[in-house]
Amino acid sequence: MKSEEFIEILDVEGRRLAAAAERAAADAPVPACPDWVVHDLVGHVGRVHRWATRQVAGNLQERQPPVDPPDLAHEALLEWYRQGHRTLIETLRSAPADLSCWTLFPGPDGSSRAFWRRRQAHETAVHRVDAESAAGLPLSQLDPAFAADGVDELLCGVHPLDRGRVRSETPRTLRLRATDVPDAAWTVRLSADAPTTDRTTEEPEAPDCVVEGPAADLYLVLWNRLPQERLSVTGDAEAARLWREASSI
Repeated sequence: MKSEEFIEILDVEGRRLAAAAERAAADAPVPACPDWVVHDLVGHVGRVHRWATRQVAGNLQERQPPVDPPDLAHEALLEWYRQGHRTLIETLRSAPADLSCWTLFPGPDGSSRAFWRRRQAHETAVHRVDAESAAGLPLSQLDPAFAADGVDELLCGVHPLDRGRVRSETPRTLRLRATDVPDAAWTVRLSADAPTTDRTTEEPEAPDCVVEGPAADLYLVLWNRLPQERLSVTGDAEAARLWREASSI
């Protein structure tokens, strides 16, 4: 995907999140985050948006701790969230191509700007799903190409970090495939170390488990926002179970 596309998705997904949170009760539980209610969700995403803005706008070379959200009534917190969302979009849109600041892992083109545009688009999209789920609303559709990119970010960026918890004393190989996006396929190798992932259309020899389905379903299952039953799982079900139980973020 082009870096500019993430800005447009961040804009749409952020407004959807606010609209769903406005319709939900402030104390409505968030299904995928048992310790949160909607008010907590709004505060969290607003906090992350301001944190990202600070990192990018300040060209900060080290990770700075996010600042806690203000103690506000729900309607006022939503306005605070909306202001932060707008500022983040403006900051990411105006950031120079040669932006250099701290990132958790490399961006899709190796740049800091691409990392933050992509990461904030996916952060907001996943939590938009949380807001709609808490409000009892149908989930807004995700573009398959964006969902496939989110799978790629999760598998190739997030889980390979040293803090990754998806580990197996018995080496296992998972093959994941988005059935509605050409060439969207990954081979994940589990071991006692953090998992490693190869983006490849070449089938590995005898994978232990194959998981496939539409990109949007694959994305939300891997983010633990939909049940694994939405996908086709063949082979060693233990490998899929291990991923499901250990991969929550």
